[in-house]
Amino acid sequence: MAENDGSGAAEKLTFLLVGAGIGATLALLFAPKSGRELRGDIADYTKRGVDAAGEQARILGGRASELYGTAASKASEAYGTAAGRVTEAYGTAREKVAAGAGTVSEVAARQKEQIAAAIEAGKQAYREEKRKAGVAGEGEEA
Repeated sequence: MAENDGSGAAEKLTFLLVGAGIGATLALLFAPKSGRELRGDIADYTKRGVDAAGEQARILGGRASELYGTAASKASEAYGTAAGRVTEAYGTAREKVAAGAGTVSEVAARQKEQIAAAIEAGKQAYREEKRKAGVAGEGEEA
């Protein structure tokens, strides 16, 4: 938006200077002076107009340079802040994922132990039933 304000001000200044130049030229043309004096006056006014336009251009250039510097520093600051936040968020997420992976490993290890214990209990129960069936089967034959 500041860019539009600057170009609008430069445009208005240009129109002002052009209008002033045209007005001064017309005033000189209708003034009762000799040709040599008139040409000298036109040259003086033109030089003043060119000098004024150059000075205004330097001022606007300086202001534009300042605005660019300010915008660049703010953008750099915002980038640094954003980069810091992203790095921080990444570190936090990484820690949470690592903690979650540790928890999952612990749960898996516990379940593995429980499953192994259940399998061993099943085997033991099978052996016990087989032994009972074997003892009962021998008793029937006898």
